[in-house]
Amino acid sequence: MTTLLTCLLIAMLLPYFAKGPVAVAMAKLGGYDNSHPREQQSKLTGFGARAVAGHQNAFESLLIFGIAALTVLATNNVNVVVEVAAIVHVAARVAYQILYLKDKGTLRSLSWFIAIIASFTIFCQAF
Repeated sequence: MTTLLTCLLIAMLLPYFAKGPVAVAMAKLGGYDNSHPREQQSKLTGFGARAVAGHQNAFESLLIFGIAALTVLATNNVNVVVEVAAIVHVAARVAYQILYLKDKGTLRSLSWFIAIIASFTIFCQAF
């Protein structure tokens, strides 16, 4: 269970780590506009736009992974398959962020697919 909880904590932190490149891109766009950050983010292009999209997708991914993890915890079905799938999910999501920033669309999509399959694998262990 410790592995699953550790992976859940990492997954919870990933969206906040993904904010770093967004802040850097915003700073390069005339300084970080803390009064209207979303408006400024909407003006980002290239690396900055990809950073914003990766940041937002990290929250979207957390929803699915979090529900899957909490479901197996609630049903007391944490097993080796769950733990391996959780590690795979986190590794794929870290890769996803890096690949998004590096503009590697096909590999990014593959890492997204691996992460989502890992989440559904976790959820299915609850049955």
